[in-house]
Amino acid sequence: MSTRPGVGDAFPDIALETPEGGSVKASDFRGRKLVVFFYPKDSTPGCTTENQDFTALKPAFDEAGVALLGVSKDSAKKHQNFIAKYDLKAPLASDAEENGLSDALGIWTEKKNYGRTYMGMVRTTYLIDAAGTIARVWDKVKVKGHAEAVLEAARAL
Repeated sequence: MSTRPGVGDAFPDIALETPEGGSVKASDFRGRKLVVFFYPKDSTPGCTTENQDFTALKPAFDEAGVALLGVSKDSAKKHQNFIAKYDLKAPLASDAEENGLSDALGIWTEKKNYGRTYMGMVRTTYLIDAAGTIARVWDKVKVKGHAEAVLEAARAL
């Protein structure tokens, strides 16, 4: 079993696809704080709320000098539709590649629901300092109040 990167470890520098077809990785944000929030699926109730909450707080994150990046396994095209439908402002990226970032972090994992076993994303948020080191991890995130808690921690970093 691999050990998951945690507080004090370097955040893996694995490229993700942007909705526009470009790529983005953690090192692109060196010199500023970064929040990377992983969520299971575009346009599902909890994931929509989480993205809307981060969108609502984006001006406060900007003011605090903190970049945001939302990540799921959804395709770039699905992200485009999700962004347009809900007018999302926090940038999104697709981690659709096998052995991608969520695999490296150990948060793409086996889940069970109603007796069915499948692979899925564990809703997890990382606060990364300006040097690219993981400063805080929120595991198995509950959406309500989460974006606010992350903003407070980012301001304190």
